[in-house]
Amino acid sequence: IRPAPGYPAQPDHTEKQSLFALLAAEEVGIQLSEHYAMSPASSVSGFYFAHPEAQYFAIGKIATDQLQSLAERKTFDLDTMRRWLQPILG
Repeated sequence: IRPAPGYPAQPDHTEKQSLFALLAAEEVGIQLSEHYAMSPASSVSGFYFAHPEAQYFAIGKIATDQLQSLAERKTFDLDTMRRWLQPILG
């Protein structure tokens, strides 16, 4: 499976920031916009897992307490976290 930031299994685009830092993506010419869009546009990112029983999945709506917890762990203010996760808020 390939859960990728911004897709149903991992809807939080802000994780691209950590992924890009780990991979030193800018060294190969891939950059993130302030809205976490990748440039060049043909760039892709994801987390790749291989197992015979692996299945793609989607997460459900998240509650306010989950939003607050995630914002605290990522050291984002609540409004910023809410803006990035608006489509999946319960």
